[in-house]
Amino acid sequence: MTSDYIDANRANWDERATLHAARDGSGYGVQRYVEDSAALSDVVRFDLPLLGDIAGKRAVHLQCHIGTDTLSLARLGARVTGLDFSENAVAEARRLADEAGVQVDFVRSDVRRAAEALPRGEFDLVYTGIGALCWLPSITEWAGVVTELLAPGGTLHIREGHPVLWAMNEDLPGLTLAFPYFEQTAPLEWDDDSTYVAVSAPLTSTKTYEWNHGLGEIVTALLERGLRLDALVEHDSVPWEALPGRMTERPNGEFALTEQPSVMPLSYTIRATKVA
Repeated sequence: MTSDYIDANRANWDERATLHAARDGSGYGVQRYVEDSAALSDVVRFDLPLLGDIAGKRAVHLQCHIGTDTLSLARLGARVTGLDFSENAVAEARRLADEAGVQVDFVRSDVRRAAEALPRGEFDLVYTGIGALCWLPSITEWAGVVTELLAPGGTLHIREGHPVLWAMNEDLPGLTLAFPYFEQTAPLEWDDDSTYVAVSAPLTSTKTYEWNHGLGEIVTALLERGLRLDALVEHDSVPWEALPGRMTERPNGEFALTEQPSVMPLSYTIRATKVA
């Protein structure tokens, strides 16, 4: 049954990729990466202090979508491969990199099979960005893939929406926890024709399936695979309006709670190393 969930999610993301990559200013506004050779995504720019110097490193960006973060990592000097399960996303990512004149390799694969699609044990950096882990049924399986891809001494860098945020129901008054915080076998099912940025048309593949993973579950999965935890930083902001009507956009493109921004974490960054 899990394969049915993944197939439905793939159909949804195939549509999102085309809409997100529009050249009319909607979606991700990708034209700025073509017109400005120094442009970085807001997500990568936010993480620069923790990301550090990646020049010359061999990096893989898992669940790369249309490649805006992937391209940004390449502009910081890394030799990057992007991986995504959506055929349309990979096509749009290649198109964007070509138009921007940035050398990036892209591979189409389910992240759960990434160690079969990519060389094992050869990456100095495994990077995962916002909104990726909720599409995966097993955090332990994901941690195993990360470990297989990393070279000895290599680093995992992940910035992700906080599981407390994923457990919130934005349609209920106040800040209300209504969905599972911990990983469940059965996913949450959604039916929605919209996406998280302004696009030119509604989605037609509207059903999606998601799994939350508690912060302790994520950290434990990495530790059990032999990774060393170097940093775990929780943030009071997230790079999209996750709770509409209750958030204020900051100058760096991040959104924080308008009232009591310190009351809950909205995202986090983890750095972990595969010990040599």
